[in-house]
Amino acid sequence: MEKLTYPGWRTALFIPVHIEKFVAKAHTRGADAYILDLEDSVPLAQKAEARTCVVPAAKAVSQDGAAALVRINLDTDLALLDLEAAIDPSVSAIVVPKVESADQLQRFADKIEALEQSRAMTIGHTAMIVMIESVDALPRLDEIAAAHPRVVAMTLGSEDFSATAGMQPLPKTLLLPNQMVTYACRRANIMPLGFPGSIADYSDIDAFRETVVFAKQLGFVGAFCIHPKQVEVLNDVLTPGQEELDDARGLLEAFELGLAQGKGAVEYKGKMIDLPVVQRAKELLNSVKP
Repeated sequence: MEKLTYPGWRTALFIPVHIEKFVAKAHTRGADAYILDLEDSVPLAQKAEARTCVVPAAKAVSQDGAAALVRINLDTDLALLDLEAAIDPSVSAIVVPKVESADQLQRFADKIEALEQSRAMTIGHTAMIVMIESVDALPRLDEIAAAHPRVVAMTLGSEDFSATAGMQPLPKTLLLPNQMVTYACRRANIMPLGFPGSIADYSDIDAFRETVVFAKQLGFVGAFCIHPKQVEVLNDVLTPGQEELDDARGLLEAFELGLAQGKGAVEYKGKMIDLPVVQRAKELLNSVKP
């Protein structure tokens, strides 16, 4: 199958799939996508019941055009049951937690394809997003990011990763692993999600905004979040302003004019414009939803 493309979700808000009041209100929270969680937020005794909620919840959270994603459990037996419940036209992507090898993703991708085929769905309908949550995964980031054409994005799970590293989940401590994830994503031509900070801490929204601005500068294009306050900030910061868009379009026009004149680099607003700068401008314009 052809490699899937990240749909441009700026925000993906976690929702406990088995708690009806959260599911019912989710579509009002303003996120681009909602992650219906079958993993950490669902006690083991309730996982079977939670699976029966997936498709109705997916239809509920996507009623205003947002995407429904499902986070499965990593345990193989649980994961296969989760996929049986989650592969449906109403679910756009599977979020795979605690990934440490490409083999894990390949096994899940094979199961997803078999389910899509048996349910008369378009092969390749369901994307995969990878969560890196252990120091053991760091040496294998490249093979994980390139594990399968369904993989469209990768993110660092700040809390679990920090626990395995024996460190506090702070912007300074999380900068390096987040950059490692970003670089692996770019090498594999998938999108980096996240920010160098704790996903669990939304008490200081001004500090969170600063972290998200920094994340944008680092090249992150979206992030998971656990609270509507985070959604609002992420959407605001990660949405290009009109001035940014106009500048990118003007830059591309100047570069094209320079090419027509036989120049590989041109000056635009006091800066030298060459192919790397052009690539960033194109990515910015491509990030804007129609």
